[in-house]
Amino acid sequence: MLIRDAELYGTGPGDCRVRHGAIVEVGQDLRPHPDDHVVDGEGGALLPGLADHHVHLAACAARETSREFPDLSGDGWVRAVGYDDVRHGPLDRHTLDRLRGDVPVRVQHRSGALWVVNSAGLDQLGAGTATHPGIERDSAGRPTGRLWRADAWLRETLAAPPPSLSSVGRRLAALGITHVTDATPGADAARLVTQAGLPQHVLALGQRKLVVSDHDLPGLDDLAEQIRQAHTEGQPVAVHCVTREALVLTIAAIDQAGGVPGDRIEHCAVADDMLVGELARRRLRVVTQPTLFALRGNDYRDRVDPGDRANLWPYARLLKAGVLVAPSSDAPYGDLDPWACLKAAAEREDEQVPARVALRGMLSPLTDPGGPPRRIAPGAPADLVLLDRPLTEALRHPDARHVRATIIKGRLTHGS
Repeated sequence: MLIRDAELYGTGPGDCRVRHGAIVEVGQDLRPHPDDHVVDGEGGALLPGLADHHVHLAACAARETSREFPDLSGDGWVRAVGYDDVRHGPLDRHTLDRLRGDVPVRVQHRSGALWVVNSAGLDQLGAGTATHPGIERDSAGRPTGRLWRADAWLRETLAAPPPSLSSVGRRLAALGITHVTDATPGADAARLVTQAGLPQHVLALGQRKLVVSDHDLPGLDDLAEQIRQAHTEGQPVAVHCVTREALVLTIAAIDQAGGVPGDRIEHCAVADDMLVGELARRRLRVVTQPTLFALRGNDYRDRVDPGDRANLWPYARLLKAGVLVAPSSDAPYGDLDPWACLKAAAEREDEQVPARVALRGMLSPLTDPGGPPRRIAPGAPADLVLLDRPLTEALRHPDARHVRATIIKGRLTHGS
């Protein structure tokens, strides 16, 4: 493939030749080889492919066949998503039974941390005698219907076939995404996404993803031991932190276990200047999600301690302190569209990050989120996205419709 007359990221106007999955030549007025497929860039930007550093691929696929709560129509197991306790009110098995009790129903909280199951569903799951620690019970020991962090147990108990990720791969390619980090914890989730045959490059966090649950904080020694075990296996950790308490506990646990390069904080949803400084001193990197705050900032402000309203979802302050930061989607809980992410980062008043700066984070390698961006240079992998206009213009009004073509591993995966 020869891409001619493009604005090459980091270089300027020129041509780019791709062979056998790699960039082999970059220059001016390159002549086509007889077997080259020639693409006229028409002056549009040619970028390294975008990376989503935190996404839940199977959940994205499952959402495509789910109802949006409170719609509980359908037969068999009804799966609904988007439940919000503030907007919809409290939900347990009894409330769900009144909404729909004739078939098994499970409803996912918008955060992804909680499932609520009606009585028919609990009976099918055998929740009354099950021992999973996430099964919430009342004072009499009966399941309330609220299941915390129980995705793996649900999948195993339901013995449901894994969802196809084909449509997710196509959506990602249409958005210009060539690299993804699946942030779903557990070895089973890692096997699913790495064996799914996605066109994108996939890094699965799997067992190195540690969740510090908001509703049930682990002990310091237990968390430190989990971190130490991952390090022993040669893996840095990625720790889910969405409260101040979770972040303080995680920093203390990493200190106790001993940090290693690449340890990262997922979300970092609450951090004041002191905690930002502690992250910088320890060289802990952060993977953040600008669209989550854009979509739900008012809700977060209403729920958080008033003293922390100015400390929600830091991004600019982290960068200013020298913390390596990469933006991501957290889809399906955030917006999968990376161009919406760039727009959200650039338009946030109190933590504004220019779209060009946020884009650098999207171009960083999966193994080095927030590090130097990948380059368009001979020898580099041919993972590229071609826009229909120059980069400055595209970043002025970020929009997925600017993506003309996506090339992954040297293959034209989207566009023409």
